[in-house]
Amino acid sequence: MALRMWASSTASALKLSSSVSKSQLTPAFSISRCFSSVLEGLKYANSHEWVKHEGSVATIGITDHAQDHLGEVVFVELPEENGSVSKEKSFGAVESVKATSEILSPISGEVIEVNKKLSEAPGLINSSPYEDGWMIKVKPSNPSELESLMGSKEYTKFCEEEDAAH
Repeated sequence: MALRMWASSTASALKLSSSVSKSQLTPAFSISRCFSSVLEGLKYANSHEWVKHEGSVATIGITDHAQDHLGEVVFVELPEENGSVSKEKSFGAVESVKATSEILSPISGEVIEVNKKLSEAPGLINSSPYEDGWMIKVKPSNPSELESLMGSKEYTKFCEEEDAAH
């Protein structure tokens, strides 16, 4: 808006005119109120964790939607390697400038790797929730649990409905 006013006053001062109508300046698309990204090929829990299942390993993290609502992440508590996680049970916590939230595991299994980078750089969860901000890698004990998770379209709809309710 300020830019348009500046351009208009500058054009007047320079005695320029434009035949472009206001409707031609309006974009031909609408911007969704949800700016978080949801990736194809991942599975999503209603507690806002994602799972990327490749072969015998499932990588788990929190979604872009979750990190956006949390704000700047300042600390992450994760389990030890070789421990186990259970579906819908807490395996750690994320502390942000706004709040501390438990992280629930979307599946059960053995923790085979923990993202050690997060102890030094917890902000990776904000800047790269699906890549550098992953939390744990798990060997699923019951791969059929993945079937109960949402795909990208279902998760997007879930987030839109959840946001509209708040």
